[in-house]
Amino acid sequence: MGEDVSVSARTITKQLDSVVVPEKVHRPRPVTVVMDVTFFGREYGVLVARDPNEHENLHVHELRHENKLEYQAARTDLEKKGYVLQAVVLDGRKGIPSVFKDIPIQICQFHQWKIVRKYLTLRPKLESHKALLKVAGQIAKSTESAMRAMLEQFALDFKHDIEEHVVCSCCNKKKYVHRKLRSAYRSLTTNLPFLYTCQKYPDLKIPNTTNSADGTFSQLKSHVNVHRGLRFDRRFKVIRAYLKL
Repeated sequence: MGEDVSVSARTITKQLDSVVVPEKVHRPRPVTVVMDVTFFGREYGVLVARDPNEHENLHVHELRHENKLEYQAARTDLEKKGYVLQAVVLDGRKGIPSVFKDIPIQICQFHQWKIVRKYLTLRPKLESHKALLKVAGQIAKSTESAMRAMLEQFALDFKHDIEEHVVCSCCNKKKYVHRKLRSAYRSLTTNLPFLYTCQKYPDLKIPNTTNSADGTFSQLKSHVNVHRGLRFDRRFKVIRAYLKL
């Protein structure tokens, strides 16, 4: 690249480092936000908060691990800038909803389906696994009351599989036989109160998925991957410029 413009790569790097990404001019207002994290490798990621209705990115910061402290930092920054969070859409990671317990929370229905699919696979062999996968497949087409009824019926029909266990001879503790089934069922029942928030608050225009952020991440990664090998600070500059933050 340096040879193409008759200057050294080091000179080009210095010129790139001198570029100042303009600070975003914020428009404080009540917002419904989608918050999600994407990683570039194992220990470098960014958390983005986005207004899905205005198609506008509002916040980004770097992180190494996704946890509730990072989401609290994003919320604090948004509120300091004058935004009033009316509702939030999350991917369903455990513990994160506690940061937003005072506002309506929507868990991404597609991520919930992926969680169940991860535990049960797409081609389960046991009838109980097939039945629960079928229930999960109705998430996007259902309502909270209908989903609760299906889960209650599943619990009645497959109570044996849910509760089947053995007692370990070495420690005398219960070990459940169908642990993945129990994990998938527990995930659905735990997140159920947050899967249909979008139906309860139509005026807030809450999306039922984090697709707004996911689509942005896909395009962002394509853009950043053109510049492979960037130092972290330079990479974040590219990310901020792309997100207009």
